[in-house]
Amino acid sequence: MYCNLESFLNDWEKESDLTIKMFESLTDESLNQAPYENVRTLARLAWHITHTITEMPHKAGLFDEEFAGEDDLPATVSDLVAKFKEFSAKLIHSLKTKWADASLDEKLTIYGQSWTKGQLLEVLTKHMIHHRGQMTVIMRLLGLKVPGIYGPAKEEWKMFGMDTKE
Repeated sequence: MYCNLESFLNDWEKESDLTIKMFESLTDESLNQAPYENVRTLARLAWHITHTITEMPHKAGLFDEEFAGEDDLPATVSDLVAKFKEFSAKLIHSLKTKWADASLDEKLTIYGQSWTKGQLLEVLTKHMIHHRGQMTVIMRLLGLKVPGIYGPAKEEWKMFGMDTKE
């Protein structure tokens, strides 16, 4: 749980940059491909991450409305990245103007559960990381190059001359 906004904002900046890196590794053609039935497309998964940036904070009173619906899928990677950046900037602005460190212990009811504001920020960050991980699996199944996030990806290890045990 976050106890101060600065810690969240530092993490959010780093994790958002990694999410943008992931999104920018997609192709427009790959967005609507699904490797199997009942698996989200990369577009739907990436949009779910993006949409939640306003949906979850809306439930906490940070926004008067959500800025997009779950079904408002962008048609291109550049549109997706632009919306992610826009929603992220709105989140940061709203947090800086509406919440303070002292308010992060305040209780909220989110999805029928009691959370603190600091806990909501933690869940929002972990939610993004979780779904980004799912994207890497789908990308591999579709034959896309996966970028290194917390360390080199398989293709990057190969560039270093390392055995990737294929």
